[in-house]
Amino acid sequence: MPRPPGDLLPMKTTLIFGASGQLGQCLAHVAQAQHLTGLVFPPEAEANILNLDGLRGLFAQHHPAYAINCAAYTAVDKAEDELDLARKVNRDGAENLARLCSEFGTTLIQISTDFVFAGTGNQPLVETDEAAPISVYGLTKLEGEQVIPALLSQYFILRTSWLYSEFAGNFVKTMRKLGSEREELRVIWDQVGTPTYAIDLAGCILHIISSESQAYGLYHYSNEGVTSWYDFATAIFELSHLPVRTVPIRTAEYPTKATRPTYSVMDKTKIKTQLGIAIPHWRTSLQTCLERLG
Repeated sequence: MPRPPGDLLPMKTTLIFGASGQLGQCLAHVAQAQHLTGLVFPPEAEANILNLDGLRGLFAQHHPAYAINCAAYTAVDKAEDELDLARKVNRDGAENLARLCSEFGTTLIQISTDFVFAGTGNQPLVETDEAAPISVYGLTKLEGEQVIPALLSQYFILRTSWLYSEFAGNFVKTMRKLGSEREELRVIWDQVGTPTYAIDLAGCILHIISSESQAYGLYHYSNEGVTSWYDFATAIFELSHLPVRTVPIRTAEYPTKATRPTYSVMDKTKIKTQLGIAIPHWRTSLQTCLERLG
C-alpha cells in the first residue's frame, strides 16, 4: 500500500556529530526529503567530540542505536603546521565516540578519507591495501580508523574522496564562482581520483542504518568512474554552460604545503556486494548537484 505524502518514517535513534558541516547538512537534507525521523543533529556546543563528559550526557539522554561521526579536522594544508590539533580531532575524537558507543551499545559510523593512501599506484584501491599516508591530515584520519576496532566491534568506517554538494564550501562551488569571474583557469591534471556527491554518501549511510546491517567493517565509497581535477573542472564548466578555458597543469606547478595522493581511485566492490549499495557515476551525480544549485 503506498505511503501517504508527508508520512514520517521512523528510524532508530541516531546522533550526528559534525552536523553543521557539509556531510551533516546533506544527511539532514536527505532525511527531510525521505521523511525520516529519529535523527538527532545536536549543535556543536553540545556535541564537541573532544568533550568526553559532554558526549556521555548526550548518549545518556538519547541512548542512540547509531552515531555518525562527520566531525573532522579537514584543513589539509593547515594540518601540516597543526599536527596536535588535527590529531586531537581526527584521532582522539574518534576514540571518544568509540568508547561511548561501546558503553551504550551504539553502532558507530566513522567517515574517513582516501588520503590514508600514498597514492603512488595505478590500480583501484581495495580496503585491504596498505595505508601509508603522506600528509598530516591523512595520518591523523588513519589513526582515527585504527583506534576504533580496539574499542568496538559494531562499526562501519567509510572512506570517501573529493566530497562536494550544494552545501558548505567545496571544489564544485569554488569552480563555479571562479568560472563566472574568469576566462581561463589552470587546474591540476596529474592527480586522479573520483568525486563523491555528499548527498549520495548521505543516502548510503542512511541505507546502512535503515537496513540494520551487521556487516561491520571498513568500506570504500565514492561515485563510480575515474577523473582528474582538470577533467572534473572541465565537466563543471561544461554542465554549467560557463565558457571557461581550462588549462591542464602538473602538481609541481601548483605547490601546496601538504602532499596529495597522485592516484586515489577506490574500488567499491565490497560495499556494493556486502551492503547492497547502488552507486551512480560521478558525472550523473555532478549534473544533479548543478541542477539543484541552479
